[in-house]
Amino acid sequence: MASSSSPSSLSPPKVPTELYVTNREKLLKSLRQYLIETSRPLHGFVFLQGGEEKFRYCTDHIELFRQESYFAYLFGVTEPGFCGAIDVATGNSILFVPRLPADYAVWLGEIKPLSYFQEKYKVSMVYYTDEIVGALHKISKEVDKPLLFLLHGLNTDSSNFSNAAGFEGIEKFESDLTTLHPILTECRVLKSDLELAVVKFANDISSEAHVEVMRKIQVGMKEYQLESIFLHHTYMYGGCRHCSYTCICATGENSAVLHYGHAAAPNDRTLEDGDMALFDMGAEYNFYGSDITCSFPVNGKFTSDQSLIYNAVLDAHNAVISAMRPGVSWLDMHKLAEKIILESLKKGCIVVGNVDDMMTERLGAVFMPHGLGHLLGIDTHDPGGYLKGPKRSKEPGLRSLRTARELEEGMVITVEPGCYFIDALLDPAMENSNTSKFFNREAIGRFKGFGGVRIESDVHVTANGSNNMTNVPREVWEIEAVMAGAAWPLDKASACSRENKVNNGPSC
Repeated sequence: MASSSSPSSLSPPKVPTELYVTNREKLLKSLRQYLIETSRPLHGFVFLQGGEEKFRYCTDHIELFRQESYFAYLFGVTEPGFCGAIDVATGNSILFVPRLPADYAVWLGEIKPLSYFQEKYKVSMVYYTDEIVGALHKISKEVDKPLLFLLHGLNTDSSNFSNAAGFEGIEKFESDLTTLHPILTECRVLKSDLELAVVKFANDISSEAHVEVMRKIQVGMKEYQLESIFLHHTYMYGGCRHCSYTCICATGENSAVLHYGHAAAPNDRTLEDGDMALFDMGAEYNFYGSDITCSFPVNGKFTSDQSLIYNAVLDAHNAVISAMRPGVSWLDMHKLAEKIILESLKKGCIVVGNVDDMMTERLGAVFMPHGLGHLLGIDTHDPGGYLKGPKRSKEPGLRSLRTARELEEGMVITVEPGCYFIDALLDPAMENSNTSKFFNREAIGRFKGFGGVRIESDVHVTANGSNNMTNVPREVWEIEAVMAGAAWPLDKASACSRENKVNNGPSC
């Protein structure tokens, strides 16, 4: 357990193997139902190939391994080189383990027996990978060419295809390349209680790390130093060896670069007094991720302009979460966020005119070019966004939505509205005859170099609404209090006192 003097109140929880057993049972139920509905026999094997270790180009340097996500979902295997199967008829699960050379024990540790993996991963049977053909034929008994349901399909977030498993002797089997992917992907969309507990911990430790960054940020630091504080906290106190994605630690004008932090922009700017910071960072725990963005002034005090933009985004963030429940269209939620941001910008005299007309001309996409959020789970951008339901829109902003589905109980989705001042979008819009009339050019000029604000939380859709799993300061007064040294969460007495001063009256 974390000690009382520790900056963390958390300890990494043990993730039960039953999580992956439950995932396999869920897939089996869905697959069997589909086969019955399509008048197909209940036999064959779901067969997946796990990830392989990768070398750095031509060197002997092995990159830190992270399991392929679909394989992780079904088996929870942390090691490389495995394959896995599920017998559709019996429900039995089978792991195939690489046969390791004797010198593995010298360089990399003990060579575990097959019984170790059977117990560790709670599967029915374990064989070596060079025994796949013989083992599956033995289990199939008198079937000449057993059927393999292989994973092959399009990830609509990345536009990449999952690669079907392959092994020596696969020609001795019948292969189905179309059935498994949509069924298994849909299984991943709705999270079990066991999955939610892991996502919740990833959120808890990441939220805590974001607060630590708020407390330690100072003018003159480098962006990467804040990234380092976040990564250290989630690994040191949360056991999170992996990050969900490359950290975005953007300050000043960099905060208008939506995917800042890549190799050509490596979080290396020096923080200046007056900058806004946009930190998009999330830890991964036991494969499951988090995705949190906090925006705040580097010096700990919001200016009026910073408050204007920040509260525009916060109002959109809060309105969406309040409106979320099963049956709600995510496309409608995106439009709601856009409209609230435009209304705030109009109140601040940054844009002028009728907001409904702005919506018709897709002006919201000039200030928020990305989608409102995405499914979250084993992948930061979990698949299934366009598996069923509405197709992707071709309109600005809406075409960037990673899903346009109706919300369902059990989904975990990010809510991440933003407002940015991006010259590459503003300049053409101010020259376009359909949209130029909406801009207060003097005000827009004042925000040149401002960057942007994004607020992102990870939200679980419940039976009657939603549950925000992210726990960080969001209100302006909360952020300023924490950055000035207040504990988080704020104690109720000081929170009421502070909010009363801000609102000029009682509110608690």
